[in-house]
Amino acid sequence: MAPTITVTSSHDRDLVAAVLAQAFAEDPVTVWLQPDTRHHKLIFGTLLRWVHGDSSSVDVAMRDGVAVGAAVWDPPGHKISAASQIGSMVGFARALRGRMPLGQMLEQEFTKHRPKEPHWYLGQVGAPVRGMGVGTALLEAGLERVDAPAYLESSNEANVPLYERFGFTVTGEITLPRGGPTVWPMYRQG
Repeated sequence: MAPTITVTSSHDRDLVAAVLAQAFAEDPVTVWLQPDTRHHKLIFGTLLRWVHGDSSSVDVAMRDGVAVGAAVWDPPGHKISAASQIGSMVGFARALRGRMPLGQMLEQEFTKHRPKEPHWYLGQVGAPVRGMGVGTALLEAGLERVDAPAYLESSNEANVPLYERFGFTVTGEITLPRGGPTVWPMYRQG
């Protein structure tokens, strides 16, 4: 019998950043932003602390006492304060180094496609090892809380069918500039 995957909320930013860095080590968008994987944990740590912040729901999937995945959800109406914007710029400058303009382009492109109506935003969901049901467990746990429409950007086409199983629909394609990858915005009715 396979070990059970349990999902709990977490405030351990360091653990979640490490899990997400492992999960996204080969992700097309993460690699486009910063090919040097040594900086990925700082990217996710910056996202957790400054972009998502304390109002977000952070879930960790555990298996045999080991963190095997994580997901981050921003609630409807989530805003980033001026102080957090400054903190995020400092963190991203350190993580992205000379690639900071790519991060700015990414945010500009994503902002154009995000829904205007209130929605939950699934910022990240990932597991370092695929095929164990971790993504499914994280999505099930997160969607139990969702009481409004939900939105995400899938940075890997292989993940689109997983999100579709949970009621998300592809709403377009975003091709990032400067030879960047394609991303699929996806929306789920509430």
